Amino acid sequence: MKIGVAKEIKNHEYRVGLSPASAKELISHGHEVSITTGAAAGIGLSDDAYTSVGASIAKSNDAIFAENDMIVKVKEPQADECKQLSQGQLLFTYLHLAPDPLQTQLLLESGVTAVAYETITGTNNSLPLLAPMSEVAGRLAVQAGAHCLERAQGGSGVLLGGVPGTEPAKVLIIGGGVVGQNAAQIAIGMGAQVTILDRSVPKLRELDALYQGRATCVYSTAEALEKHAREADLLIGAVLIPGASAPKLVTHETIKTMKTGSVVVDVAIDQGGCFETSKATTHQDPTFIVDNVVHYCVANMPGAVPQTSTYALNNATLPFAIKLANHGWQKAMRQDPHLLNGLNLHAGKLTYQAVAEAQDLAFTNPKELIEQAHTQATLRQA
Repeated sequence: MKIGVAKEIKNHEYRVGLSPASAKELISHGHEVSITTGAAAGIGLSDDAYTSVGASIAKSNDAIFAENDMIVKVKEPQADECKQLSQGQLLFTYLHLAPDPLQTQLLLESGVTAVAYETITGTNNSLPLLAPMSEVAGRLAVQAGAHCLERAQGGSGVLLGGVPGTEPAKVLIIGGGVVGQNAAQIAIGMGAQVTILDRSVPKLRELDALYQGRATCVYSTAEALEKHAREADLLIGAVLIPGASAPKLVTHETIKTMKTGSVVVDVAIDQGGCFETSKATTHQDPTFIVDNVVHYCVANMPGAVPQTSTYALNNATLPFAIKLANHGWQKAMRQDPHLLNGLNLHAGKLTYQAVAEAQDLAFTNPKELIEQAHTQATLRQA
């Protein structure tokens, strides 16, 4: 298979879809890999790092989209990129379609077969390709929030861990999943007073045992959220419904009750955000203020640390990329139901139910689609 790696064009996005090590692995399986010149410059690598493992260098993204069977990226394709995709091509990247009807429509029109990192599943309903970036985003959320609390950034001027004789900042984390756990770990390490809200009692027990009293674990109700938000210096939204739009858990009215100069970080912004006042921002212009509350809503947070993020992401994506390349997407998905869960679009059909529901579009069952394609292929061979 001919595999192309496009240079990311989203604002301040420096990650790259395949590292040289990943490219080498795919080449060792008999595939051809090409990458846009300069695509890995953001992680400190030259084109030579790829040619030395057998990859070829394309002069532009246009060539990558025109000449390859599978396109590997990090972030969702921008409008111009969507228009360069075509039926019969395989796109393997993060998509986050639910809050993005324009991208959905453009990809449907292209006819491309699109596999989303964020909806591929693992054992125990895990999301193995989302997890590494959730780990990065959770840790970054506290780092970014601490910076935004500085007075020069519009914050209240509170030091997250305080110093002897002063109170530490109060950090409220909504959601005890991968993002929330990693945010709590960093906030606790920085000396903050941490509270975690979650609606799963078993999860709260797990977190209580994990942090051994260093974080307060509270069952999430509207009343609890409002109470702790009023007291928080830093509020981190870390909720997720796989593939679906994030629920708006923090209302504008709740934001109004927060302290002047407090900070909210919406890690769920890729899926539309979990605060009513959220809107996507960029690393170039990361914050805005609503009712004296600083909002940090960068839609590609892990792009701020592209070296760590690229290698962490490749560790998770490579096994699936190899399956897709070795067997083709149809056979690979018939063999692996977890990979099938990553199929969001095929030949103008929407195959992920949460996206269809979010945008009120027709849904095609991916299992039925795969079986139909297999039957047709068998008949052609006969």
